[in-house]
Parts: sequence; structure tokens; C-alpha cells
Amino acid sequence: MAEPSAATQSPSVSSSSSVAESSAPGGGGGSPGACPALGAKSCGSSCADSFVSSSQPVSLFSTSQVHDLIFWRDVKKTGFVFGTTLIVLLSLAAFSVISVVSYLILALLSVTISFRVYKSVIQAVQKSEEGHPFKAYLDVDITLSSEAFHNYVNAAMVHINRALKLIIRLFLVEDLVDSLKLAVFMWLMTYVGAVFNGITLLILAELLIFSVPVVYEKYKIQIDHYVGIVRDQTKSVVEKIQAKLPGIAKKKAE
Repeated sequence: MAEPSAATQSPSVSSSSSVAESSAPGGGGGSPGACPALGAKSCGSSCADSFVSSSQPVSLFSTSQVHDLIFWRDVKKTGFVFGTTLIVLLSLAAFSVISVVSYLILALLSVTISFRVYKSVIQAVQKSEEGHPFKAYLDVDITLSSEAFHNYVNAAMVHINRALKLIIRLFLVEDLVDSLKLAVFMWLMTYVGAVFNGITLLILAELLIFSVPVVYEKYKIQIDHYVGIVRDQTKSVVEKIQAKLPGIAKKKAE
């Protein structure tokens, strides 16, 4: 009759010993980083919970990354991005889109196929079993979850709705001055379009994006001074125009 009592008491003894081990210094109850070293089952759930809580979805390009890119914080990375995009835009200016895309895909396939054949020959000569050279990239999970897709769609819909409201407000002349500004801007763009095409404007935009922020950061005080003068002059001109327009003057008086 003593054996059943011993059997019933053994789980409590084992559980108390596991609690004592976890409370000891360097035990599994501490930081999650100590879990793999212990290999205890009781620590697996805490490791998994800490990993799930820390693995949050990260956007492809954060604001800080874009800021560091256009301000040339990492010269090699910015030079690579700037040079690659500039070469693509110059290629689009000289060739058709289909030709540029086809040549880019052929160049990429040439590199990957050559590297694949090279590694296969090396493995055959050395009689090694390293496997596929791109296995680490093939095993990467790139599937887009439905939740992430809906988040991107919702974020895009916010900007689309804002743009639609702005377009309706401008074309239905809710504010006469803003509609006149748009008309003047489009009239100036007709002269720009007569001189430049879309690809040329994209090339100029890229050159400005990768050069103006750096120049502004270096000469910020002088640029802010002259921009303030231009802003004051523009504001005074707009106020004079608004004062001469009967609808705007009446609305302000009310």
C-alpha cells in the first residue's frame, strides 16, 4: 500500500525540483536567451512567446532609411541605389520599356545561372554535398498575409480618398485662389512638356532628390533666409490678388 502513495507524491517532488531549478541563478526562468542552452520543455513556451511578441511586421523602407539614403549617410548604399536607378532611367530614355526590362531580366538570369553552374562544378570536383547555392533564399517565406495586404490597402485608400477630395475641391472651384494656382501651374507645365518628356523629368527629379537635401543641410541658414524673403513677397502678392477679387473679399469681410 506504500507504493501508490509514493507514486502520487513523485509528480509534486519533480515539479518542486523544476521550480527550484528555474529560480536558481542562470536558470530557464530568466531571460529568453538562456532557453536554448537549457533545452527544457518548460522554457520552450516562454521562448516562443518572447519570439512572437518581438517579431512584428516591418515595412520595407522606413522613414529613417529613406532619410539616410537621400542624405548620403552610407555612401556605398546611396551610390549603388543612385547609380542603378540613373542607369535604368537613362536606358528607358534611349530604349523602349520592353527592351530595358528584357535586358535586365537576361542580365539577372545570366548571373544566377552562371553561379549555379559554377557551384555545381565545384561540388562535383570536390565531391561535396553543399546543396543548392540559393537554398537559403529559396526557403525564405515571402508570402503576403491577408492581414498585411488589408493594411496596405487601407493605407493606400486613405491617400486615394484624400486625393479625390482635393481634385473635386480644385475642379469645382471651392477656393478660387487654389483653382487659379492650379491653372497657372498647368499652364507652366505645358511649356515644360514642350521641352522635356516624362523620362527626362524623372532623371531631373532623381538628380534633385539626391543633391538638394545635401546642399540644404550644408547651407541651411542662407537658404532659409532667402526662402523667407520669397515667401513674404509671394504672400503679399496673393493678399493683393485676393483683395481685388470680389468673392474672396466679401467672404473675408463676413
